Amino acid sequence: MSRKRVVVGMSGGVDSSVAAYLLKEQGYEVIGVTMQIWQEESRETQEENGGCCGLSAVEDARRVASRLDIPYYVMNFRREFKEKVTDYFREEYLKGRTPNPCIVCNRYIKWEALLKRSLELGADYIATGHYSRTERLENGRYAIAHSVTAKKDQTYALYSLTQDQLARTLMPVGSYTKEEIRGIAEKAGLPVAGKPDSQDICFVPDGDYAAFIERETKEIPPPGNFVTPDGKILGQHKGIIHYTVGQRRGLGLPLGYPAFVLEIRPDTNEVVVGTKEESLSRTVTARGLNFMARDFFPEDRPIFAKIRYNHQGAWCRVKRTGEDEIVCTFEEPQRAATPGQALVLYEGEYVLGGGTIQESRAPQSGV
Repeated sequence: MSRKRVVVGMSGGVDSSVAAYLLKEQGYEVIGVTMQIWQEESRETQEENGGCCGLSAVEDARRVASRLDIPYYVMNFRREFKEKVTDYFREEYLKGRTPNPCIVCNRYIKWEALLKRSLELGADYIATGHYSRTERLENGRYAIAHSVTAKKDQTYALYSLTQDQLARTLMPVGSYTKEEIRGIAEKAGLPVAGKPDSQDICFVPDGDYAAFIERETKEIPPPGNFVTPDGKILGQHKGIIHYTVGQRRGLGLPLGYPAFVLEIRPDTNEVVVGTKEESLSRTVTARGLNFMARDFFPEDRPIFAKIRYNHQGAWCRVKRTGEDEIVCTFEEPQRAATPGQALVLYEGEYVLGGGTIQESRAPQSGV
């Protein structure tokens, strides 16, 4: 019986490197692949970007592959990354929304595009170094499950994966803590055992999203007015791409109380601000639904939900309000339910699915 072949997406970091090591130890025929996504060709630009995609990442991944004695390739995904990730990121900010590029990259680049190329190589599976687990449930569906360490759990950013993608996905790192992963890397002699984690969005390493958008577009939104919910002008903002719903710092408004961004109105070029209490929402509407552990969202009981990556999560009730729309009503008001971010629903340790937040309503507004 021939060994199963798996293509491991190797970022040059310790997690994906250990994923490759663990799978080889389990008897798989492992092939390492780094996805090249940057548009610029110069070495200086790629080194500056670094992260999971720069030249240093390629060199580190190649060293690990050599240590593991596995084939290694660099695949060009520049066109796909620009179309699916950076163009989307720019357009969403120009619409006054706050995108999550990692979710889109996972769905369309690290899975869809990589899986297609991997199948062409005769692979049975693809694998990554995400802190999550994949399981086939009793109902026959595939789902993402929490990793063993809540501190590193990455299920939120994977909610949009399809059943076909999950059926061909392995995530060996999700069964270990970060400390255990580094220990495995050190014991195996991997040259990246002590490499620091990458924290920022890979194509905006300095965290200045507005500067990135300004470089990527010819039509930069001009300054406009900060206003109250009822339209009173409070001052002038720098341009809507500099703000996100829920933001408190950097507004520069001497109001005598902490001000929060409540809404961004690209049509009138206004940024609506208000108090912390006004930034709370009880109901959240989401579209672009993806179903995972089930092919529906239960409406007869409370469901645990997260509205952003670092959200601790809260209980809500879900109501299907359209073919591709749900409204979640939280038991307690939540802060900064931001259009463009993901609403992800959980059932126990499994991801039920989720969608993209469209709007939210204050506690007194009801559903």
